[in-house]
Amino acid sequence: MNHPNVHSSSVCLSRRNLVKASAIAGFAAMLARPLEAFAANAPYLDRIGLQLYTVRNQMSEDAEVTLSAIAKAGYQQVELMSIDEDAIKIAGIARDNGMMVHSAFMDWKAIADPTAKGVTSVDKSIELAERLGLRHIVFGYIGKQNRDTLEKCQRIADASNEAASKAHDAGMRMCYHNHSFEFAKFEGNDQTPYDVFMERFDPELMEFELDVFWVKIGGKDPLAMMNQLGKRISQVHLKDLKDGVGTINDEGKVPADAFKELGNGTIDMRQIVDLAKKIGVAECHVEQDQSPNPIESIRTSISHLQSL
Repeated sequence: MNHPNVHSSSVCLSRRNLVKASAIAGFAAMLARPLEAFAANAPYLDRIGLQLYTVRNQMSEDAEVTLSAIAKAGYQQVELMSIDEDAIKIAGIARDNGMMVHSAFMDWKAIADPTAKGVTSVDKSIELAERLGLRHIVFGYIGKQNRDTLEKCQRIADASNEAASKAHDAGMRMCYHNHSFEFAKFEGNDQTPYDVFMERFDPELMEFELDVFWVKIGGKDPLAMMNQLGKRISQVHLKDLKDGVGTINDEGKVPADAFKELGNGTIDMRQIVDLAKKIGVAECHVEQDQSPNPIESIRTSISHLQSL
């Protein structure tokens, strides 16, 4: 005896299974796609970097384990905290984990306070940067005693141009990385250190690595700053700011919980990376200066970028 209802149910079940199997296969294929496949929707994801300052404590405990975790999280490159002999070892481990190394921070005193004890000179930094195979050398800080007058910042700008010329001759570019002090006016003057740098840096030599967190907490609009600088920005630090934090121009007074994972703060990363792509930024690096769990934080940040 034929049982048409049973046959009909079998066909329906078979079709449902096919649909389900197809959906699962499609999802698996999506997960298996390389990060480049996401790049059209989330610019820079195919080469997203991590500034290693984020995991500085973990790096000091076990660099190999930490760099492996960074690679497994999906980061395609790292930006080194320093240019020295140890950095050469770290770069090697990073590359062994499939990550690129294009950028690193030099000793800021080489430009802002070159006679200080123990400073790695500009020439030595460039020599080491060549051994590291870098594209970008970053000048990333100025001590309070070296930045408190217009004249001091003008001298630093001129010294930066000289250092950038040497880097250029060696086939590399030099960038200035901001904090928030640069957006506070000098005492008795309407100018700010950043005004001096924008005016005095040679646009053919000195570039900017814009940190959007420090721009925003410094009282400026990161998108407006990016539009103002345009192609003078070669790198961007992606970093999010807690809601409700006001303007703070002293980097030493920023509370630890002001630093947030991407997507957990007030800065629209979708707009940042879209504009970065539009103006021709070369690299974007995630950074979070403070976190109770840096490894989990960097995972959260890259997941946010993947969701854009």
